[in-house]
Amino acid sequence: MVFQEPMSAMNPVMKIGAQIEEPLLIHTDMTPAQRRDRALYVLSAVELPEPEVVYHKYPHELSGGMLQRAMIGAALAIRPRLLLCDEPTTALDVTIQHQIIELLKRVNREFEVGILFISHDLHVVRKLCPRVAVMRRGVLVEEGPVEQVFHDPQDEYTKRLIAAIPTRRKRG
Repeated sequence: MVFQEPMSAMNPVMKIGAQIEEPLLIHTDMTPAQRRDRALYVLSAVELPEPEVVYHKYPHELSGGMLQRAMIGAALAIRPRLLLCDEPTTALDVTIQHQIIELLKRVNREFEVGILFISHDLHVVRKLCPRVAVMRRGVLVEEGPVEQVFHDPQDEYTKRLIAAIPTRRKRG
């Protein structure tokens, strides 16, 4: 699982490498060397510079974007078939948000992992997801291909959501 706020989801007194290795220790029979190699591999795979250095850092020593990448790496360490992402780009600035979206697209392809992306940000949903499910008060009201739902919403609630998306209009 990849959470919205990585600083509160990561253990502040454990180094990044140890946090990535923890699920490997619990769920696999890997040796310490194999766990370390896997941790360094996923840190590299999520495009963190100098994975060896990041491996030895504490969460507070990383930027928000780097910490979110480390959390994605930790989630990928045990080779899941599904990655549950709960608002993983909300706390990030627009540039880093775009980088994380592109990273998740690549992770989806290269790791062959499904992604269940939970978000209120419909711009992000549209950029990342091929399918969308709209829920209201915990009830599924509409689902389908993202472009179909965005261009031709059927449910009244979905229509209001789509209509409320801010657009860039030139003033003139």
